[in-house]
Amino acid sequence: MPPERVETLIVQNGNAYTEGIDNDFWKPIKVYWKNRTNEQGDKLRSLLTLGATKWQYTHGVRNVEAISPDTWGHVQPLLDRPGNQEIQLALFHSYGSNPPLYPQWQAYLRKHQPPTLIVWGKNDPIFPAAGAYPYKRDLKNLEFHLLDTGHFALEEDGAAIAPLIRSFLGRQPSSSN
Repeated sequence: MPPERVETLIVQNGNAYTEGIDNDFWKPIKVYWKNRTNEQGDKLRSLLTLGATKWQYTHGVRNVEAISPDTWGHVQPLLDRPGNQEIQLALFHSYGSNPPLYPQWQAYLRKHQPPTLIVWGKNDPIFPAAGAYPYKRDLKNLEFHLLDTGHFALEEDGAAIAPLIRSFLGRQPSSSN
């Protein structure tokens, strides 16, 4: 799709800046990007356990009881399928191709200025709030919301985020007829 066809962006804890991966969570993954060995991959397998999956959904939320156990109960059996850990390790490694593209993504934002809604869990230990702020450097038409929640902001604040999305989209001129 040509970049000028993008009408708006809605970003929920979606990183496009090095500030968003400059934390402890990413250190072993960055090592794996540079040294893709079985030994380094084995160090990441702990990220694929039930405890780690539950942690992704619950860390940084205001009320753990508000997060349905169905989330990790639904995801973990899929992660536990035979052969899937190798697929996940390949994805961890593949993510290393994103940071070199960040300057291009940022140039796109500066050039095309798509109206953008940021809804970000400020307590996200994976993509911390530090990764949200740089969008302000590159975008003039930006609606910015840091929410007091974690990585999967919609799990705790879906009822707050949905009206933000509706309002944001309602203010955008539609070029599709």
